[in-house]
Amino acid sequence: MSDTQAFSPDGRPRARALGIEPGGRPGPWNAITDVPGVEVGYRTLISGDGPLRRGQGPVRTGVTAILPRGRAGVGRPCAAGRYVLNGNGEMTGTAWIDEVGELTMPITISNTHAIGPCHSGTIEWINRTHPEWARQWLLPVCAETWDGYLNDINGGHITPEIVIEALDAAESGPLQEGSVGGGTGMNCYAFKGGSGTASRLVDFGAETYTVGVFLQANFGSRQELTIAGRRIGDRIGTGNPQETTAWGTAPDSSPAAPGGAGSVIVIVATDAPLHALQCTAMARRVPFGLARTGTTGSLFSGDLFLAFSTADDRPSETGFPVGDPSADEMITTTRLPWNRMDRFYAAVVDAVEEAVLNALIVNSDMTGRDGHFSPALPHDQLKTLLAEAH
Repeated sequence: MSDTQAFSPDGRPRARALGIEPGGRPGPWNAITDVPGVEVGYRTLISGDGPLRRGQGPVRTGVTAILPRGRAGVGRPCAAGRYVLNGNGEMTGTAWIDEVGELTMPITISNTHAIGPCHSGTIEWINRTHPEWARQWLLPVCAETWDGYLNDINGGHITPEIVIEALDAAESGPLQEGSVGGGTGMNCYAFKGGSGTASRLVDFGAETYTVGVFLQANFGSRQELTIAGRRIGDRIGTGNPQETTAWGTAPDSSPAAPGGAGSVIVIVATDAPLHALQCTAMARRVPFGLARTGTTGSLFSGDLFLAFSTADDRPSETGFPVGDPSADEMITTTRLPWNRMDRFYAAVVDAVEEAVLNALIVNSDMTGRDGHFSPALPHDQLKTLLAEAH
């Protein structure tokens, strides 16, 4: 086990450092960036305390940017497919992915009310960095989860410039997790949640491919939380104000949201050669990894998943055609046989499970608007409960 597989870049323990090792073999960084070419950038906004004042704060939010082929590969298609477990959420650009089975744009993830700035910020960034791709149409993928328990979500704090900064920050390498980027104000199983990642290596003959996962975890009810097969949510002696106390302050207070409300966005990347339908099949395996951590899939959780393959690096074939058609325009691709997909499905499930745990474990307590408090999952209690299981 390497340090980067078990510890975050700032030295905080990940799931493996606590002895929690879901199945499969992780990549060197145990991150989506283990897939060659994939780059991730963050912009984190934390400021202010006290009562909510719309437009002023407190601010607990941010943006995550994912470049499937890195900065230089914008506009070059990846085979892609998606799956929706529960549709109480948003991921733009997916109608076009459904149509052609390709992803050519950056992916941004933020809060629910920041979809607009993410969309316009991505378009502005492409105009600045790849103006040739802005001459026709741009359909960025922008996804969201709701951070309004901690954040001034209606305050307009995510702007196109903030999104551009996240895109500019994208790079390869080990990733920070927890309360960073789009995950800054998120909660998971009524503990502090946010950004999590993991990867798996899959041998295929003489080749070794990588499956990487990045997720924004903002889902699950406390009593559902299951780690290493043991349901422990109700056994952790930490307060649960998110699910048990009213939100806000009079006269604008409201009852707590139902347990399990929130959402989860999951991005699956691989360098294995896949067809778009196989990417969709990979995305359909994400719920099995989430379920290992206990969730039953609330109506009030938007659970949206996207998978892509970087294997077939070629020019786009979906722009306006030029001249008369010719035989040299024919497209030939290579893909895995369907009857060899199971080990890749297993890699998705294992990596998703571990990414959720990393989002919970690499985290700290956070207090947000109106004094709303989200406790971090306590490592000492977690280790004690898991030791009892053995």
